[in-house]
Order: sequence, then structure tokens, then C-alpha cells
Amino acid sequence: MSVCSSSSSTGKAWIVHSILAGTAIAVAIGAHAYLGRARKFRTRVVGIIPARYASSRFEGKPLVHILGKPMIQRTWERSKLATTLNHLVVATDDEKIAECCRGFGADVIMTSESCQNGTERCNEALEKLEKKYDIVVNIQGDEPLIEPEIIDGIVKALQAAPDAVFSTAVTSLKPEDAFDPNRVKCVVDNRGYAIYFSRGLIPFNKSAKVNPQFPYMLHLGIQSYDSKFLQIYPKLQPTPLQLEEDLEQLKVLENGYKMKVIKVEHEAHGVDTPEDVEKIESLMRERNLS
Repeated sequence: MSVCSSSSSTGKAWIVHSILAGTAIAVAIGAHAYLGRARKFRTRVVGIIPARYASSRFEGKPLVHILGKPMIQRTWERSKLATTLNHLVVATDDEKIAECCRGFGADVIMTSESCQNGTERCNEALEKLEKKYDIVVNIQGDEPLIEPEIIDGIVKALQAAPDAVFSTAVTSLKPEDAFDPNRVKCVVDNRGYAIYFSRGLIPFNKSAKVNPQFPYMLHLGIQSYDSKFLQIYPKLQPTPLQLEEDLEQLKVLENGYKMKVIKVEHEAHGVDTPEDVEKIESLMRERNLS
């Protein structure tokens, strides 16, 4: 597979939620797991891009070419532009993906096929890294147009909120995506902490219709964790809401952990199916991205 290196230009992500600092000790109520006092700055940050070849909807997705480059390469190049990352690696269980990534200069950590989701894959990769890190950023490999400013935003949010163990980002939900179960919705409290995530429309009103005046929020896949919490996460038992919605972040909330959420201005362009590739390529041509 032939690949070449170049960086894509980025637009600025507009972070509109203020970042609030706390002083509490993070506690897992459900798991009764004590994390210890949060480090003041959580300064050392690693970005991990989980990538697997097997996928029920789109097998081999990380290697699909988007305007001549594998999608995993495009995600890696965008992520490299984030200023808060001390290190960036790809975590995969597939040698074809590993070989491709090494070909364009990425560091690769081989992980087990038994990982149930990206969070578990990130944890295994973290354990295999030689250096220690305070924050791990889970960067979705199927977001080839990820804004590096969003990566920096969720890192800074977690650094400024020591009572949280997890941070993520949301953007405005388009009305046409309101009832799409592949578009995960989110609601937050007045301080910017997550209340709930759902594949259904939340909040849901009595008319059962989209309220054009309400600011519904779409969850973006990117998330960051306190490294101590990431080591605890795989040991937590699956929870009812997590299993019903098939959303791993609900296990965090159901166990009593706090999750910081920032809102950004971002066009979500993930690749979930083969049909999405053509849409991404058309968008990149419109923006003169190569």
C-alpha cells in the first residue's frame, strides 16, 4: 500500500463551555474505587488511536483510502497537530494496520483481540508504554477531519477539573440526525458535567417531535481519561444502561464518576459505512484539503 505524508489545514474549534476547576477527590460510588487526590495539572498526555480491522458494518475501515491516503493516516496527521499531546500512538490488534501505520511514521502498540472497545484497547496500550502519562486521549480513528483544537480542549478541561476522571466533547445536533441511533446525544448540567448519553433523542418532549428552539447536543467520539481511572475502567462490571444503549461512557456515569463536557463548533464527519467515504472526499474537495 502506497502512502505519502502531508498535513491538512485546520479550522479553529470554538469552545463555548467554560472550564471549571474543582478540588474534590474523584470517587467511584458504584465501584467504591478510590483514585487518590487528583494531580494538580495532569501534565503528561498521550494520544491513542484505537484501530481494529474486524467491523460488522465496515471491515478494514482504518485502511480505506480517502483521497489517496489510508483513513488512519489522515486521523494521525490531524492529531499530530494538537499542542497538548506529548506522544501519539496507534493501538491495534491487526498486523496489516500496524504495517500501514509504521509505513507513514506512526508508533504502534499491538494489543489483544479480546479488547471489547476502544477504552479497553487504550488501557492495554497504556500498560505497554514505557513512559508514564497522567491523561490518555482516546482519538477515534474514523474521524479523518478531527480538529486538533478539540483534542486540546478536552485535555485542558480534564486538567482544570480534578473532580472529573473523564472528559469529552459535544457539538450542535442537526435536526435530520435527531432520530439516528448512530448519532449519540448528550445532556449536561449547569456546570458542564455529563448527565446522560443516549442513542435516542434527549431530552424528549411530549409532542414526540424535534423542538427547533432547543439546543440538542451531539456527542463526538473523542474522549480523555485520567490514567488512574483508565486502569480501573476494565475492572468495572458492565452496567444496565451501558448494555441497553451500547454506550461505554454510561458505565462511567453509572458508577458515580464525573465526566466533563465541552461544547465545540464542529461538523461531525465520522466514517461508519462505505457510503460515508464518498461524502468525506466530497467535503475535502470543497475545502481544498488533500
